[in-house]
Amino acid sequence: MPVGSAREILRRLHDVMAARTPAQAKLDEVTRIVAAELGSEVASIYLVKDGALELFATHGLKQEAVHVTRLGIGQGLVGTIAETRAPLNLAEASSHPRFAYRPETGEERFHSFAGVPIIRREAVIGVLAVQHVQPRAYDEFEIEALQTVAMVLAELIAASGLGAEPAAAPRPRETAALRLPGLRLVDGVARGVAVFHQPRVRIERTVADDVEAERRRLEAGFRALREQVDAMVRQAEFAGPGDHDEILETYKMFAFDEGWARRIHDAVEGGLTAEAAIETVAQAQRIRMAGSSDPYLAERLHDLDDLSNRLIRIISGKLGTAARLGLKEDMILIARNLGPAELLEYDRRYLKGVALEEGSLTAHVTIIARAMGVPMVGRIQRLRDQVAEGDPLILDAGAGALFVRPQASVVRNYEEQAALRARRQAGFEALRDLPAVSRDGIRVSLFINAGLRSDLPALALTNADGIGLFRTEFQFLVSATLPRKERQIALYRDVLDAAGDRPVIFRTVDIGGDKAVPYISAREGGEENPAMGWRALRLALERKGLLTVQARALLEAAAGRELNLMFPMIAEAWEFAEAKAVVEAARAAMAVRGRPLPSAVRYGAMLEVPALGETLDELLPMVDFLSIGTNDLVQFLLAADRGNPKLAARYDWLSRGVLRYLARVVRAAEERGVTVTVCGEMGGRPLEALALLAIGVRRLSITPAGIGPVKAMVRSAELAPIAAKMALWLDTPGADIRAALSAEVAARGIDV
Repeated sequence: MPVGSAREILRRLHDVMAARTPAQAKLDEVTRIVAAELGSEVASIYLVKDGALELFATHGLKQEAVHVTRLGIGQGLVGTIAETRAPLNLAEASSHPRFAYRPETGEERFHSFAGVPIIRREAVIGVLAVQHVQPRAYDEFEIEALQTVAMVLAELIAASGLGAEPAAAPRPRETAALRLPGLRLVDGVARGVAVFHQPRVRIERTVADDVEAERRRLEAGFRALREQVDAMVRQAEFAGPGDHDEILETYKMFAFDEGWARRIHDAVEGGLTAEAAIETVAQAQRIRMAGSSDPYLAERLHDLDDLSNRLIRIISGKLGTAARLGLKEDMILIARNLGPAELLEYDRRYLKGVALEEGSLTAHVTIIARAMGVPMVGRIQRLRDQVAEGDPLILDAGAGALFVRPQASVVRNYEEQAALRARRQAGFEALRDLPAVSRDGIRVSLFINAGLRSDLPALALTNADGIGLFRTEFQFLVSATLPRKERQIALYRDVLDAAGDRPVIFRTVDIGGDKAVPYISAREGGEENPAMGWRALRLALERKGLLTVQARALLEAAAGRELNLMFPMIAEAWEFAEAKAVVEAARAAMAVRGRPLPSAVRYGAMLEVPALGETLDELLPMVDFLSIGTNDLVQFLLAADRGNPKLAARYDWLSRGVLRYLARVVRAAEERGVTVTVCGEMGGRPLEALALLAIGVRRLSITPAGIGPVKAMVRSAELAPIAAKMALWLDTPGADIRAALSAEVAARGIDV
């Protein structure tokens, strides 16, 4: 909607609000204005009353339906908007699975539908909807206009005494001890009192009285915001350089983005207050990104949300966050979500942990928390409803749990467990300089998996044999554009420098599928099963320029040293050959130009696709080493999504089918003289690692935290008797290998 039209609709709404007419007449007039300005045949207002959405006013539907038509929360399109707090924009309303026809409204001839929630103080109090005879999707400016009207309506409703209720009454807060499950984001255990991060500023005034004054407030706010962000990026302190540097630079880029600022300025020119303009643009951004499975877009949305909230606080003068309250005791921070900059504001002396209602493993705030060494748990449902300011908390990220108002017995157990963990960790540290050699003299090589600069100190802390898997894709996932070759070289060189004379195996970039990036468009129509889709080596072989640039960066970074390189998601041997040819072509071109090269290049394949195990006779003569990625391989073998809780019992690393498959691969590689490393969570669990050793695996690449426990297991075990038993179990139909191995471990006193 053009600025002039937006200003006109706001002026007319302002006149309606100022008029000395009954509330019902005001609502009726609003529907007429909205319908006229958006060129829609229908505009309707539903308000929450007695727990349902009641049609309070309409232009275009039958008037006899007013105060008669009612929809439950979650019922029909209007109820869905109230339940999800998100807009709907449909060219054909009846195509939506929740479409509910109400004959008394006379709406059967209308096809298109768009609606937005009316929100007051973070609660949905109604829905504003428009309809059109012709099937068409409303454009983003029309949806933005609806959102603006909804903000103004919230003021009108609050001032008119219509008494609209929130869509869901707040639940009474719990007072008993609770255990809230969540997702481990950053490992660790913490104890402290609950401190709530500053909630969003409530915007009480949406229509500007003086546009020029609002423009000046906004410009001053942007100057202050950019000064804050500049200072924050300069002053951020970590143990050393890392991927968080790039995250903060990207955050800064958004703060200085002229496109974002221009849209907010346009909204002010349209007649909104500065705060309302910022919130309107932020809402529009959320809509554009809503429902996207792209982690890159999700993190950009979180960054923009963080910046928008920060800018609103600056302009409104409500600068106080919990970070600025002069905290003097250990605390666990509670929030729906956090931006990376918001976390950096907290005093590390007192910030012991973070609990979020949202969050993800690749979120920017997670990377910052990892760099700060702050334990974090996310995806905790109804977190802010069940925790009160000052509640005592215990956060156990390893268990993926937050203990709220823990009973004395839970606190004692925590203290005992903390002491036990400390003693056990001390035991692992005592093994640090000892080799992983079994009681019967079998040497096992233990490597770590890594993917971030912040992972590199773990090499020295664990004294691992090297890095068995360095995932290179994270740098691609956090960047707005394809990472420059120079930046890639710097990362790979840092990894090799940290490893010294220990080997590092780099896995070429695994993006695409559910690891989407904005600079490489997805296949048309999207992918229903991205885990088995256009990703990893499939993408790289189609976009050979990406693989060529990465190959050059790896070759240059490893100049004078050995480069170990493996390719992910190989299904057939020819894919490995083609990928190797790309790297060799880059190597030859660099040699012609006289560029320094690695002393040797060793090539490996990642076995994650079961079909590759059936063509080992073709693959093994081509490779120098083989790495088995058990995370994906096992879910493909068992047709069990490892992220689906309903299939947790079916995703069993110790199933006979999985172990027989792995044993066959290990035997085939051994016959060809090809080394095999198992990468993945399976190798980091002592019992499962013992099963792998029993079928002949001698190299494991695992999380740094798994090195100590697995080394302790190896040093306490005699492997030959376990291997003999394993061979028997694998040949016994119906054998419960997990139970049998657990019994054997107990009988032999093996440390698992």
